[in-house]
Amino acid sequence: MIRIAAVGDVHVDKDVVGRYRPALEELPDRADVLLIAGDLTRHGTVSEAECFATEFGGLAVPVVTVLGNHDHQSDQQDEVTKVLTDAGITVLEGEATVLELNGHRLGVAGTKGFGGGFAGACASNFGEREMKDFVGTTERYATVLRDALLSVECDALVALTHYAPVPETLAGEPLEIYAFLGCYQLGHAIDAAPTALALHGHAHHGSERGRTPGGVPVRNVAHPVIKQAYNVYQLLSDTVDTRHDTLVSA
Repeated sequence: MIRIAAVGDVHVDKDVVGRYRPALEELPDRADVLLIAGDLTRHGTVSEAECFATEFGGLAVPVVTVLGNHDHQSDQQDEVTKVLTDAGITVLEGEATVLELNGHRLGVAGTKGFGGGFAGACASNFGEREMKDFVGTTERYATVLRDALLSVECDALVALTHYAPVPETLAGEPLEIYAFLGCYQLGHAIDAAPTALALHGHAHHGSERGRTPGGVPVRNVAHPVIKQAYNVYQLLSDTVDTRHDTLVSA
């Protein structure tokens, strides 16, 4: 069994430091790894990244994350990534990592992802150059996620994104903004590999649970949705045991 703690959209700045740490210190008793689904900061500044590293670095379990749209706001994403990496936090963008946990190999493939919408209400790669560029960005993120997932040899595989791969976990958000919260291409990428679980954030008013068209469990772990420091998901081989999801308060 592998226990995966997950959260997203923690939006750390100096006023948040200390809020999550008490629950994070209990992680070794509750989980084997912590996955964070982007929006680590409010405005993507180096100083905010340093606050995040103070809060989420130096834990007794591995920490793996992707960046979110907020982490790109100040165009300092490379510097933000370096701060996190220097703190021992693994940052994925079109990459995968494999962790040895409890005698099992957990593979995590991650990307920020992008918007674009879902079947019946999505942008298409047609028309103006601006629209082609928009959809091209969506497709590039999905492609790198698919390739990263397919590159991994492991016992259990997790997809980690910021944007949503399915519309079900957006329920509660205005329909008009679904296209800015995720895209169907990410769901297709997840289904292209033997993915056991997909985690995302971004949709603060969304719902926790959904599935890809191929049946992969999807969980929206945005902090405003789970309302906890993290959720814990028990991953057994290539299935997620949703009967034992655990909630941990901040």
